[in-house]
Amino acid sequence: MKMITRRYILSLLLLFTGIAGFGQDSLKQISRAPVLFENDTLFYINYAPNNISVTERAELISNRIEKVYGINNFKANDLNLQQDSAFSSIRYKDLTIMTITDEDAQINDLDRESLAKNYFNAIKGKLDQYAQFKDIRNVLLFIAEAMAVILGLVLLIWLINRFFRKFLYRFLLKQKYPAFSLGNYTILSPGKVGALVRQALKLLRLVIILIAIYFALPILFNIFPWTQPLAEKLINYVVAPIKKILHAIVNYIPNLLTIFVIYLFTRYVVRAVKFLATEVERGILKINGFYADWAQPTFKIVKVLLYTLMFVAIFPYLPGSQSKVFQGVSVFLGILISLGSSSAISNMIAGVVITYMRPFRIGDRIKVGEVMGDVIEKTLLVTRLRTIKNEEITIPNAIILSGQTINYTVACHESKGLILHTTVTIGYDVPWRQVHDLLINAALKTQGIIPDPKPFVLQTSLEDYYPSYQLNAYTDDASKMALTYSLLHQSIQDTFNEAGVEIMSPHYTALRDGNTAAMPEDSRPKGEPSTFKIHITKKTE
Repeated sequence: MKMITRRYILSLLLLFTGIAGFGQDSLKQISRAPVLFENDTLFYINYAPNNISVTERAELISNRIEKVYGINNFKANDLNLQQDSAFSSIRYKDLTIMTITDEDAQINDLDRESLAKNYFNAIKGKLDQYAQFKDIRNVLLFIAEAMAVILGLVLLIWLINRFFRKFLYRFLLKQKYPAFSLGNYTILSPGKVGALVRQALKLLRLVIILIAIYFALPILFNIFPWTQPLAEKLINYVVAPIKKILHAIVNYIPNLLTIFVIYLFTRYVVRAVKFLATEVERGILKINGFYADWAQPTFKIVKVLLYTLMFVAIFPYLPGSQSKVFQGVSVFLGILISLGSSSAISNMIAGVVITYMRPFRIGDRIKVGEVMGDVIEKTLLVTRLRTIKNEEITIPNAIILSGQTINYTVACHESKGLILHTTVTIGYDVPWRQVHDLLINAALKTQGIIPDPKPFVLQTSLEDYYPSYQLNAYTDDASKMALTYSLLHQSIQDTFNEAGVEIMSPHYTALRDGNTAAMPEDSRPKGEPSTFKIHITKKTE
């Protein structure tokens, strides 16, 4: 097993160092050819004299190595390296395998002695491995090593299966699993959760077994020289992606640090802007011409702009940002957004304009078109109102900006008060001064109507049968408009009934033969109304 481990480690070291050992300067990589033995690359030749090509020289050296290995009673220890003043040569007894010159050393950026040692060790090591198979005892030993690896793999798989079946599965059967729910909806019952966990463990067991087999195969293939290239390939399939990932991560560290610095800078700028916005909103920091209710909307707009600038600055440093696929996806998303969000963008622009126009604030009683209600939410896209019937109505900001908006609350806060008005029609037989006094007194008795400024009455029209009286009264609570109107109408009825004045718009006839007054019984004048006592007699000729 020590020999197996040593060979496995050696193959890994060769895998990681092979590329670096033969890396060349880009200006010197004119051509190169591999020196092969049993279809296995020993090293590369980068130089050849003028009379032959690099490929021909590599083939010549490969043929000489094959010839040396085919000699009866071949012993790798008979290989020797001779270092002379003009060149170095690798020989087997009296047969020259290859000659290394100063030109070879210059191409490989090494001194001639070191390059010759590298070539000599590569040839001697490979021939030594294959020479062992000429001894039947070594062959039997290799077979025994292979059987040991196979038995070890079988034992490992048996232990993995036993661990999962005897311990994990039994342990899981005793567990009580909670249900997986989303709100009131149960996505997975406890039984299904347990079954899902068991299936996941079965998959995990299979993955572990496959990994064990995959890493056992290179050990097995590395035992025999003719299968060692397969071992290196299997290892390279795993190691090469890991090396690429690690290499990419290392190369990406400068970009990652740049992204981190940009993000930190943007984050602290956003915090500073948020602090200033909070101070303005609380009234601690005052800026001439900048209202406190602008603070949070302005902060949100600045925040979006800052993070947009951050993304623009970070984008070139993102992995794959320069690839055509990434750029194509970006263009597609841009077209998709531009085609599908024209109305959304118009609403957003309207939302920004409305914010700085200040036509209303959260909690104001407003009227947009035919909709009246209290503002409960204001975003860049829509404004939500709650009516007196507790209906929640969503209005796009573009409609608000293009239409007419009436704000009832602002009059209560920024002027003498909101004027509530109602119209009554009284007959000409009632003096108008009396009607004025009755209406004003009714308003002053109404809850929600403020006495100062004093209510007033306007005569809006003089019709054929009656004049129209418009009562105007001030209130300081626009949110109770409906209730105040109702109380005002009740007070008007009570006040007029107490004064014995009918609230009606009569179309008078010439005669009124004993009809009772159109008012409550307890407010009617005493005595029965007189009649004309007209008698109709038969007409005589």
